[in-house]
Amino acid sequence: MSKAAELAALIGSQTALSNRNLIINGAMQVFQRATSATNPGGGYDTVDRFRSSQNNSGLGNYNAEQSTDAPSGFASSYKLTKSGVTSQTSTTSAFIQYFFEGQDVQQLQYGSSSAKKVTLSFYVKSSVTGQYYISVFNNAADRTLLKGYTIDSADTWEKKTITIIGDQSGTWLTTNAVGIHLMWSLGTGSSYQSSTLDAYQAGFYMAKSDQVNIAASVSSTWQLTGVQLEVGDVGTAFEHEDFATTLAKCQRFFENVEWNGYVLFGNSYSTTQWLLQQIIWKVEKRVAPTLTYPTIGTSANTVGITENTANYVTQGSVIRAFITTTGAAAYNNGADGYSGLTDDSICSLYSQGATTLKVDAEI
Repeated sequence: MSKAAELAALIGSQTALSNRNLIINGAMQVFQRATSATNPGGGYDTVDRFRSSQNNSGLGNYNAEQSTDAPSGFASSYKLTKSGVTSQTSTTSAFIQYFFEGQDVQQLQYGSSSAKKVTLSFYVKSSVTGQYYISVFNNAADRTLLKGYTIDSADTWEKKTITIIGDQSGTWLTTNAVGIHLMWSLGTGSSYQSSTLDAYQAGFYMAKSDQVNIAASVSSTWQLTGVQLEVGDVGTAFEHEDFATTLAKCQRFFENVEWNGYVLFGNSYSTTQWLLQQIIWKVEKRVAPTLTYPTIGTSANTVGITENTANYVTQGSVIRAFITTTGAAAYNNGADGYSGLTDDSICSLYSQGATTLKVDAEI
């Protein structure tokens, strides 16, 4: 399609010329957790907003990474490499998921007679050619649409464009919970297969019976980048945005708070209890997040509490927090094992070297 035709189509469909991509981090630029992971076992392991998953160890052992192997115009891709063979059974499956926050897709009006078409485009590369599928389903996983695509040439970047009709039935959330699930199947057992394509159906399905299983061969690879979902039945060129904007969008769901040295101060209100100042998140979170603290201690790369003379006290084993969507205030209680503080005095949290507080509000 020519650029003039693209522009005419956009104007005709009243689609915005910017902020049209409903996917966050589609260019695979942001990897806050890690740029590589060995046998992570599924979940948000490396790339932000995209989740590797499996049913009954369907994917088995694999390595995930941010790869510099990417199509022209892109700097990186999300790459999975199989590190052990897994036999497919009726209940095993492997897939990559993207969870849309309901508030970000309410404009699609799914579940009503005004449900809109959307177009998904992405670049994919795999060592295994053949038939693959994507699925779209709701939060309750009782409404599913399947669409197929083929990888024609091994180890070659290919762009795929898929138009997806809107569902006029079912319940599709528009809250801060999952509004729409988008899934790329990498191998699907018969329990999750359906022969129905291009129409919403009751239940949860991932693929047809001819789905390729990349888990069947060791060292098989699958890569993804340039993911875009936009309103309408026209797939346009990928909408690149500045890195800072993409990072901030990702931080609504997850961020790292980096510590080193004296980082938080507060008050000791007994010889065993303390309350520190509030930590403010860089971006307000989707929900009150879960916090994963660095190891508590007094050695390298741990965090510990010091008293008003800047000496360590006896460290407990727990850090608690009053947590909101905008920040958290760390504290302990008398049963947590701290001692040696001075009542009604200053105390602090000291990070001996670099440590990281992980702030997780993922869907």
